Amino acid sequence: MVIQTLNRMEEKKNGFQVPVGVSARHIHLTKEHVEALFGEGYELTKRKELMGGQFAANETVTVVGLKLRAIENVRVLGPVRKASQLEISATDAIKLGVAVPVRESGDIAGSAPIAVVGPKGVIYLKEGCIIAMRHIHMSPADAAACGHKDGDMVSVKAENERGTVFNHVKIRVDESFTLEMHIDTDEANACKIKTGDLVTIL
Repeated sequence: MVIQTLNRMEEKKNGFQVPVGVSARHIHLTKEHVEALFGEGYELTKRKELMGGQFAANETVTVVGLKLRAIENVRVLGPVRKASQLEISATDAIKLGVAVPVRESGDIAGSAPIAVVGPKGVIYLKEGCIIAMRHIHMSPADAAACGHKDGDMVSVKAENERGTVFNHVKIRVDESFTLEMHIDTDEANACKIKTGDLVTIL
């Protein structure tokens, strides 16, 4: 126990390192919307297990903006949710011609509208399209080790040739989470960061 405490103190002193997960565009759907897009009684099929009980599904959809510009092959994430939500990058938003706010996942009130096309139907979301706020998933043990709690806002530094500091990074803590910072493809490409790179909480 003493050794663990000393190790955690050393981690805090030197900066707590976190692996990065680059998050590509994806969509979460309600059961009703899954059936509207893929057919009555349809259930999503698993492609890859993700943290927190989520999974990348084999299913994809096409999303269409207000100017009828489209992005195809948008991955569906399961399981089904209480509200449908599309997460895209700022570049995607420009392509779609939609004004999309930066929001924490789940905060979709008043967010951008979007149309979603599946093999069996189409749905129109009056709200639900967001650019995800960058955030760090961690377990309670990781939170204790770095000295932060759920909801804290931190700054994070990437020590590479671009030398980037990310401000306004939200800490999200849950027993089911694996330690990982999530940024979108725009942020990753601009800063030359890839999945698996390490960043440091300042």
